[in-house]
Amino acid sequence: MKDLILASQSPRRKELLSLYTTDFTVCVSDFDEDAVTADTPARLVEQLARGKCLAVAKEHPGAVVLGCDTVVDVNGEVFGKPHSPDDARRMLRALSGATHYVHTGVCVSDGTRTESFVDTCKVTFFPLSEEEIERYAATEEPYDKAGAYAIQGRAAVWLDAIEGDYYTIMGLPVSRTVRLLEQF
Repeated sequence: MKDLILASQSPRRKELLSLYTTDFTVCVSDFDEDAVTADTPARLVEQLARGKCLAVAKEHPGAVVLGCDTVVDVNGEVFGKPHSPDDARRMLRALSGATHYVHTGVCVSDGTRTESFVDTCKVTFFPLSEEEIERYAATEEPYDKAGAYAIQGRAAVWLDAIEGDYYTIMGLPVSRTVRLLEQF
């Protein structure tokens, strides 16, 4: 394979890509995510992944670039990273005892060819007490995670059910991504 670049600063994505290969570099794109709109959360996340990927691919001709993005979808509303403790509490209350979707968009481009997909996982949380919500919102953990939670962290204790690929929730559906990378 040509030089591989991960267009993401996520330490989780770096760790997950390392399950496939450690021979890659990280280059964060300057893509303006705020300029992207879409009619569904799944389409939004695919456009975000494509935008990041293509921005880096443009700067690195000949390399294979992997761009990703993840959103939490609660009844069609995108829950990104919370901006404040109040925002984290709002999100956690909405997730409490409810089912939601986590969509991860993946895009691979070598500058000539570009392929992308969205993987979706259905997640259900147990009901959360106000004490659990307050305690979690007071930590640093929710503020760099979509939807104010990370299954690999403290939120793992709230998980009732997952339907789909666990790694989609983590931000990189490893098996589907590897299969796509191997086409390049």
